[in-house]
Amino acid sequence: MSDPRTVLLVIDLQVGVLPGCLDADGVLARTDALVRRARAEGVPVVWVQDHAVWEPGEPDWALAAPLHRLASEPVVGKAYRDAFAGTDLAEVLAGLGATRLVVAGAQSDYCVRTTTQSAAVRGFDVTLVSDAHTTTDAVWGGVAVSAEQVVAHANMYFAGLRYPGQTFGIAPHDEVALAG
Repeated sequence: MSDPRTVLLVIDLQVGVLPGCLDADGVLARTDALVRRARAEGVPVVWVQDHAVWEPGEPDWALAAPLHRLASEPVVGKAYRDAFAGTDLAEVLAGLGATRLVVAGAQSDYCVRTTTQSAAVRGFDVTLVSDAHTTTDAVWGGVAVSAEQVVAHANMYFAGLRYPGQTFGIAPHDEVALAG
């Protein structure tokens, strides 16, 4: 069995979030494979779903297929990019004894990046699943940035993140270690 201190955190892979996202079907398939492996290895799965735009039960709020949450798996509804802000995520993770998060989800440049950085600041070790996060193309200040560039930058950032006494990194879904 894997280290029970590791938790798989799946962020915002919802019907309403994914239109226009880079390789959304591939990200969903890879995340689903990782979720199935986590369950088989006894690693808890925690789901984060945006409820700032959609209410639970609305079609766009639902997890995108083929993902599905088991009744025993916590779901945290969030209203901010940081899934820790204004939610019980910290308490949920403490209840699971989590010290390390393996993270997949959407949007790489917003909710994924903000939540993983917040987790790092809170003392969690973090592994970003390099092929299981996605986003859309963006324009900021007249500069166009492709979704592919954003995903690559998020991977680069987490591959080089350093905090004293903590471990950070990236790994593809089929190589990520679920044990601490």
